[in-house]
Parts: sequence; structure tokens; C-alpha cells
Amino acid sequence: MFHSAIAEQIGLSATDHKALDILMKTGPITAGELAELTGLTTGAITGVIDRLEKTGFVRRERVPSDRRRVIIQLLQDRAEREIAPLFDSLSRAMTELYSRYSDKELAVILDCMTRSSMALQQETAKLRLKTAARDNP
Repeated sequence: MFHSAIAEQIGLSATDHKALDILMKTGPITAGELAELTGLTTGAITGVIDRLEKTGFVRRERVPSDRRRVIIQLLQDRAEREIAPLFDSLSRAMTELYSRYSDKELAVILDCMTRSSMALQQETAKLRLKTAARDNP
């Protein structure tokens, strides 16, 4: 929900913002890699990149050693100027929340969240394998 609200604030769809968030974390990657990380088709990711480029958040750059390859480059200044301030209030709220717990309690919370995230990733991978097996008998 929060990321959808952030996306609305900067005039993007939730899907476009998800792709932008991935680029902010990974750095420059190919459109194919971005498609894989988002779970979108390469055709769908082309539209996402087109919109992000049109709004000035990314640019396509050809790889000098292989002109057929294109890297999607985040325009860091624009992203920091437009997006970072929107997280300030959340950051303050989370800092206050964390201050209510001891270091020991925070360690347990972190362990639980990490294990939950790993379980979710593993189960997602299983579902994708089932879908791939079903669609490609």
C-alpha cells in the first residue's frame, strides 16, 4: 500500500514504481534482467521502461562493447530529489517504533522477518516452477 501511494505521488503506476525501486537497489541492468526481477514479460517491461524514460527517471544506454545490448540506467539525481523525501516520515515513524524494543528483541524480530522473507521467496519460486511446467509441458 505504501509503495502504491508513493507511486501515485510521483505520477507512476505501482508496477512502474516497483521497477524503479529495483533499479535503485541493483544499479544498471538490462531490460531482460529487470523483466526477470519484476516477474514481467520482456514485452511488458519495455512499456515500463518507456514510461520511466518519458518521466525522466531512467535512460537507455547502449553497451559500447556490444551495441545490441542496452542497459537501463537510473537517473539518480531525479530519483533522490523526487522519491527520497517521501520516505522521511516513514523513516521517523520506524525509528520511533524500533526504539521501543531492546537489542535482543530487535534481533528476534529481524530473524523472524528474514526467515519469513526467505520462505516467501522459496514458495514464490515453487509456484513459478509449477506455472512454467504447466505452460511448457
